[in-house]
Amino acid sequence: MEFHPQPRPGTASPWAFPAPERGLLPNGLTVLRCHRAGQQVVAVDVVLNAPLAAEPEGLDGVATIMARAFSEGTDKLSAEEFTAELERCGATLDAHADHPGVRLSLEVPASRLGKAMGLLADALRAPAFPDGEIERLVDNRLDEIPHELANPARRAAMALAAELFPAGSRMSRPRQGAQATVERIDAAAVRAFYEAHVRPATTTVAIVGDFTGIDLDRTLAESLGAWTGTTAEPLPVPAVTADDTGRVVIVDRPGAVQTQLLIGRTGPDRHASTWPAQILGTYCLGGTLTSRLDRVLREEKGYTYGVRSFGQVLLSAPDGTGTAMLAISGSVDTPNTGPALADLWTVLRTLAAEGLTDAERDVAVQNLVGVAPLKYETAAAVAATFADQVEQYLPDDFQARLYERLADTGTVEATAAVVSAFPADRLVTVLVGDAAEIAEPVKALGIGPVTVIPA
Repeated sequence: MEFHPQPRPGTASPWAFPAPERGLLPNGLTVLRCHRAGQQVVAVDVVLNAPLAAEPEGLDGVATIMARAFSEGTDKLSAEEFTAELERCGATLDAHADHPGVRLSLEVPASRLGKAMGLLADALRAPAFPDGEIERLVDNRLDEIPHELANPARRAAMALAAELFPAGSRMSRPRQGAQATVERIDAAAVRAFYEAHVRPATTTVAIVGDFTGIDLDRTLAESLGAWTGTTAEPLPVPAVTADDTGRVVIVDRPGAVQTQLLIGRTGPDRHASTWPAQILGTYCLGGTLTSRLDRVLREEKGYTYGVRSFGQVLLSAPDGTGTAMLAISGSVDTPNTGPALADLWTVLRTLAAEGLTDAERDVAVQNLVGVAPLKYETAAAVAATFADQVEQYLPDDFQARLYERLADTGTVEATAAVVSAFPADRLVTVLVGDAAEIAEPVKALGIGPVTVIPA
């Protein structure tokens, strides 16, 4: 039998995360542009300096409603007409609000960029915020809240935020608002929030794609460049405090057949020199199917379909300080909640005592660095990363240098960082499950006082 010759791999092409070209329009709007040959779908990310902490007292959720309302018509087009024009361009426009501010994301074929940018500029320049559409968006948000409360993972996240942060901190409350605050929002409140915080001088736009044959300077000047507004300084970033004293909160779900776990604390953001080592260590702990947590809880014990550890930036400041959430999440069957937590804590204590292995570190580096060219294959992924860097007050080359730093990080540094991130005695544990079944086994573990709250 004659076999076809085995294919040989080609020469690897050098890859680096792209660097944007930074510029400023006459109206004060900052533009980060990046030409990516072959990317015929252009991505545009808009970063508005309208953080959740700026929401008026008692109106949590107004930033979210404003974000959703940007596509509900302008001074030129009704909501239906605006949507129809976007569709004619083959474009999509999404928006959301988070602690750093409001983000709008546009994707459009390069051949329709000029038209779509005009629509985006009109939405930012003169949103209609019609009373009827705002009422509909408020009703939609109110309809979402019961579903969020019923979702174990979302309920756990709410409980962890409320437990970690002081009651007066915006961090402690649902990002999109709770029923008592959302039902108070009307069109006047949305317009007031827009007038107070949305202007070109404090806005940054990242635009990525193939600009061959496109006069991008002219496109920007005729769209976003026509947006006018007063000058203003970016809003100050509030200090964030948190209490990570070891303790357990059980959100009672009588009859639940499984328990949702969310174990976390806060730590430094991406400005910290230990961030690359923390990424590596966290990946080894619970970043993939071959991580330590999965190896014990999933493969050896069969308690779960998967447990993950991660670090997520919450809020950064210009002075290089900031806060990230460091957490472990997953779900286990109810009868094995106590044993699963016991094994999880054993993994953490063993990690502190014995450290990571060189093999674990090498696999993590290969996976994290090796996947980067695929992760940033689309213009949208690159634009979103540029926008993240803006929100987090990072230099434009941060992501490019991060991969170099990951490759240079050793096993000892990764071990120290992950042990510091997840100390066994300084973790707040939230369990969404049947308190009658899990409370006593959890108390017996001695990982902190146990409190039961209603779902």
